[in-house]
Amino acid sequence: MSPIEPEGIRRQSTTRRRRTVRLRTLLIWLAVVPTVAMGTQVTLTAQRLLAQSEQLRADVAAAEQIGAPLYTLMVDMQAERTATAAQWAGTGGADGELRARREATDLAAAEFRRLADDPSRSFGEVTRPLDSLAEYRRRADARSGTADSTLAYYSGVIGKVIQVYQQEFSHAEDAELAQASRPVVAMLQATEMVAREDTVLALAGPSGDLTFAGYDQFVSALGAQRYLHEALIVPHLAAGDQRFYERVVASADWQSKTRIESAVLSGHKDIVSGIRLPAEVGGWQSAHAHFSVQMTTLNIDLARSVLTRGEAKAAELQTEVAWLIGGSGAGLLAVVIVVVFTTRSVLRRLRDLHERTVTVADKTLPDVVARLQRGQSVDPGTLPAVSGDRDEVGLVSDAFARAVAVSVDGHRRLAAERHGFGLFASGIASRTGNLVSRQLSLTEDLQDTFGHDEALLAELMRADQLTVGMRRQIENLLILAGGEVPDPHTEPMRVADLLREAAAEVEDFRRIERQSLDETSVEPSAISQISHLLAELLDNATRFSPPRSKVVIRAELVADGLSVEIEDRGPRVSPERYEEMNGRLHEAPPYSVLAQNAHRLGLFVVGHLADQLRATVTLRRSVYGGTSAVVILPEQLLVATDPQAPRTAEPEPERALRAPTPAPELLPAPAAPVTGPPEAREPEPVPQPAPEPVVVRTSAGLPSRRTKALALAPVPAAPPALVPLPARAGRPALPERVPQTHIAEQLREPRAPETAVRPDTATPEEVADAWADYEQGTQTVEEELRRDQP
Repeated sequence: MSPIEPEGIRRQSTTRRRRTVRLRTLLIWLAVVPTVAMGTQVTLTAQRLLAQSEQLRADVAAAEQIGAPLYTLMVDMQAERTATAAQWAGTGGADGELRARREATDLAAAEFRRLADDPSRSFGEVTRPLDSLAEYRRRADARSGTADSTLAYYSGVIGKVIQVYQQEFSHAEDAELAQASRPVVAMLQATEMVAREDTVLALAGPSGDLTFAGYDQFVSALGAQRYLHEALIVPHLAAGDQRFYERVVASADWQSKTRIESAVLSGHKDIVSGIRLPAEVGGWQSAHAHFSVQMTTLNIDLARSVLTRGEAKAAELQTEVAWLIGGSGAGLLAVVIVVVFTTRSVLRRLRDLHERTVTVADKTLPDVVARLQRGQSVDPGTLPAVSGDRDEVGLVSDAFARAVAVSVDGHRRLAAERHGFGLFASGIASRTGNLVSRQLSLTEDLQDTFGHDEALLAELMRADQLTVGMRRQIENLLILAGGEVPDPHTEPMRVADLLREAAAEVEDFRRIERQSLDETSVEPSAISQISHLLAELLDNATRFSPPRSKVVIRAELVADGLSVEIEDRGPRVSPERYEEMNGRLHEAPPYSVLAQNAHRLGLFVVGHLADQLRATVTLRRSVYGGTSAVVILPEQLLVATDPQAPRTAEPEPERALRAPTPAPELLPAPAAPVTGPPEAREPEPVPQPAPEPVVVRTSAGLPSRRTKALALAPVPAAPPALVPLPARAGRPALPERVPQTHIAEQLREPRAPETAVRPDTATPEEVADAWADYEQGTQTVEEELRRDQP
């Protein structure tokens, strides 16, 4: 079946409430959370400072161990590059100088490789290019390639050395040390620029001629080293290093260097192959040999000052960590002591308030509410009174007393309203129910009187169905008001008959397909409640499924009792919606929810009835995409069926639409619902199950509705369509239906000449089978005509 959707405000989903934390726990957390947060912060800060101190010490140790060999390697590579350029230019005596420089470079490289074994550092950026040193030396000796490509290899290795210095020993995580180490790196870069000038001038050789590319390299190196000295070295030198640098710059060698650079820039001559250097270049080698030593001394002093500062900074960080841990520990201890004393004081005062509150909540207030629900008076002295204390605990106690007073007043008004509403609803339902019962009796009388008029009988049956629906709605009001459905049954009812009675309560009952069992019956006291419950589910299933689809109701015995399943082909419903509706089935809603859904109370009524019957109702998705409602009736409501007990009447209004109840003196002619002209129709015997015993009906063929005993009304005269046959001795004759007198006007055809009817020799069982065939055929034809209608 499809769920009954409320059109008012949707009920909020029942989410699990957040667990309330005890005040003791809150006070403890009030101390624990800041303590843990402060401790965590102190721990993280101490770890960071200790890690920084360890890193500084590791950098200092690495600089002391690797810094000197790395600097020596850079200086030797610069000297070998200059000697290689001189040999390439054909300078006299360059071979012996080159061999000496290569030996020094090999020693420095071997020492560096031996010490640079830490994989976590970037020393591999230098050791990998050194693997190609032998290859470039062979190229230089063989004059293979160009001089620029060979010299560029040396410049690349030296650049890697400076890069390693900048990465490993610049102390970027500490601003003070980073500021102090900046001149060291800048000084190394400036020294490299001067060394490149030396290499370019050595490449000019005895002729003093340079290519344009070589001249550009010289100018670039000169501009870079002057910028480094003016912008990155001089402004960041300490006072002692500043004085030493000024002495170096003021020396005669440095002045000669500056004069030669200016002469190269302004005194060179352009030739076809490039430029020709001035004669002043001859004094470059002597001046470079002297001021380079002074610059090396300055570089070493700057590096040592940085290492000293790093060592001092590491010790300072360790001292800071010690003070941090000590001070934080004392503060945390003070916080813990204060919180412990505060918690004990507050909890001691609240414990007394808790005991008084529990007494009121567990004993006083439930007794007061119970008395109000029974309509008894309440003594005001039993409730807590407002004391007027101004402290926090007193304010809480007074607030609780006011809350109890408001709660008692609300329960008093609610009990009065519930009692009044119950009386009002019961009175309305009772008076209206009497009117509906009278309307049903009047309808049955009209059906008995005008049963021969099929058109009027159909309209009466529709009025009967609408009246039954009105009665069910009135019973819904009675159920929701706390009353019970009146039950006139005094004998157990078969489950199959119970399903038929429930289906008869539904307006669109023809779409309901029943699958039930006869070996089980239901207790008389629960018949009306179960029938009403199933009728609500069936009505909802027919209304919320396609008009031409079937609604199947099946019953079978299960381990917990009787299972009744109602399955439709309605629209798809989400799992969340099923969960919400199933919760509504097992939970009594407040009157506010009932008021918002007053026009759709099906699920509420089903839930009330299921609670009274101790049954369970579950909504779920069916295999056909619609909804399946599963009702489990407890086995206490079931009894075994007496095989000799007659079956109750089939309460289906369509039986009255088929034909009036035949008189016992008439014999019908069996007819089969086959197509074709009436003259060509031949009845074909179809095996049918044994007919159900006929029980008390009205003279128009209607079943009696919830009456303990009904007197049979006189049977009206048979309509013209029934032709009596001669009765055989000892057996009454049954009516014979004349063809085409009970079908639509448009379907009638010229009647064929009637043949003489032969005497009937059928037994009563054969007559019953033929009458069952006739009813089934008539129902099939009506169903086909109904489907053909737009």
